[in-house]
Parts: sequence; C-alpha cells; structure tokens
Amino acid sequence: MTTRLTETASGVYVIAATPFTDTGAIDLPSIDRLVDFYLGCDVAGMTILGMMGEASKLSSEESDAVMRRFLGRIKGRIPVVVGVSNPGTNPLVSHGRAAMDVGAAGVMIAPLASHQTEEQLINYFTRTCEALGPDVPVVYQDYPLVTTAYVSVDTIEKLVDTLPQIVMLKHEDSGAHNKLTRLRDGSNAKVHRRISILVGNGGLYLPQELARGADGAMTGFAYPEMLVEVCKLYAAGKMDEGEDLFDIYLPLLRHEAQLNVGIALRKELLRRRGAIASAYVRAPGPTLTRADHVEIDGLVARLEKRILNINALGQYAPRPIDGGSGMRLSAPSV
Repeated sequence: MTTRLTETASGVYVIAATPFTDTGAIDLPSIDRLVDFYLGCDVAGMTILGMMGEASKLSSEESDAVMRRFLGRIKGRIPVVVGVSNPGTNPLVSHGRAAMDVGAAGVMIAPLASHQTEEQLINYFTRTCEALGPDVPVVYQDYPLVTTAYVSVDTIEKLVDTLPQIVMLKHEDSGAHNKLTRLRDGSNAKVHRRISILVGNGGLYLPQELARGADGAMTGFAYPEMLVEVCKLYAAGKMDEGEDLFDIYLPLLRHEAQLNVGIALRKELLRRRGAIASAYVRAPGPTLTRADHVEIDGLVARLEKRILNINALGQYAPRPIDGGSGMRLSAPSV
C-alpha cells in the first residue's frame, strides 16, 4: 500500500529527469537505471514530471507512460510526488487522480501566471483541492521566477490553515530566506499549522535554509548523495560538518544551477555517472557545445581530486555508484 505524503516529510526528494534517447523518444530502460541510481543515493523520496522533468514537452500519453514506469520501478520503496500543474483544472485533476491510483504519494501544483492577487490564488487552490478530493496530498510549488506568481507569507499561511491537504511547500523563492524564517516562526509558535518545507533552487542555499528550519531539499543536482548527507548532518546537529561537505561540491552545483543551460548540464552529468543513456534535451532546450564539455571536465576533475584528498584524511567517502567512484563513468559525447 502506498504511503501518503504528510507534513512530516523530510530529507531529499530528488527531482527526476525524464530520459530521452538521442532521437528524442522516451527512454523507458533509462528510467529504470535512473530510479536505481537515485535509490542508491539513499534519497528519501522522488518527484517526477516537474519542470526539470520537461513535463511541458510531453504528450499526455507520454506523461502517463513515464509516470507508470517510474512508479512501477520504485514499487513503493520511497514516496513519489507527481507534478500535475496544468492551465486547465480538468486535465490537472484527471492526471492527479490517475497518479494517486497508480501509487503516487502526492501531487505538486504551481500557481498560474495569471494569479497576481491573493484572492485569485487562494480561490484557485481551494477549488483545485476540492476537485482533487481530500485524500490527495498537495505540494505547493512556490517558484515565482518561472510562474511570476509572487505569494506572501500571509497567503501561504492562509492556504495552509484552510486547506489541510496542503502538506508541503516547495520553497523556491530565490533570495527569500526570511520568508522561510517567518513561516517557521509562525508554526513554531503554534499560530499556524506546521507543514514540511523542502527547498529548491538547485540546492544553492541548502545549508542556510536548513539552519532556518527547512526539512530538506527537493531538487535535481546530479550528485544527490551529497544533499542527502548534508541533510543528515544538519539533522544530527553537525552543521559545520554539513557545510564543509557542501562546500566541496559547490563549484559544480553552482555551475549546474545556471538558468536555461542547467538542464542540459545536469543531464550530461547524469549520463556520465551512468544513470541515463543519453543527455538529450527536448526542444526548446539547450545543446551543449564542446566548450561546455571542457568546463564540465575541469569541474568534475577538481571535485574528484578534492574528494580523494578528504577520503585520505578519513573525513568522507561518497557512496559508490555503478561500481566505480560514482563520478565520471564515460567520456563526453561530443
């Protein structure tokens, strides 16, 4: 039986890429490989068909096939959140219910770009939650850089207090650490209901956000085992150790978090690590140049060197993946 997502969710819910072949078709065998890769990184959960999953580039039939393949491979071992955002409420609800029927733990919904007032946003989520039904846990995706829907702390708290099926906030409002602090202050004072808060933005600010009360991360960095370990260290009160580990990966994480080209960089790193067969990004999307590959070569080589150095001191050993160091498993495709 599938475990439903709750307000207590924590750790790393990795945002899964959608693998394609070199010709742009859905690569179902690579979905299996990717699931095994993520599970090997000890993630707490997974989110599929999000923005990183190129959901907007899939037909409804492809979305259904991808969802069923991921859930079929995971087999309930970890909770899976399915992105169902859609301009139309009917297809959103249909997709959301189908996801729950085949084993999803909850669904993620972002506000529409047309939601420019608190009243519009609250009315939309109220109607959408009612249409989904009270047994469907909802993740609110707060990503104004993309949605252009900027939501205040007061509005989030109204949604949380009036819609109990909203159990998680994906906090992806860049530069809004005080927003996170205010939300946690309200729940800690028991003025508002406490929900899970997982952070995005590629994990760029993870140590600071954990210190401010985030429960973990929901992002797709190609080295999720680092995010997992950092979250565990912070949960154990070892904040300095957690930030030290984070710093080792920061140059590559920062590089991968670039707008526009970031999805192509991330998929190439996943390909090099053996998680997917092809780094293909569907149009409209970026294609890496030879110069891009050279930059990746340098950043990965520096990361490997730093990990070898600290391993020699007995400080940290990344979990091996696919029998190797878990780093660069094949040469660039260019």
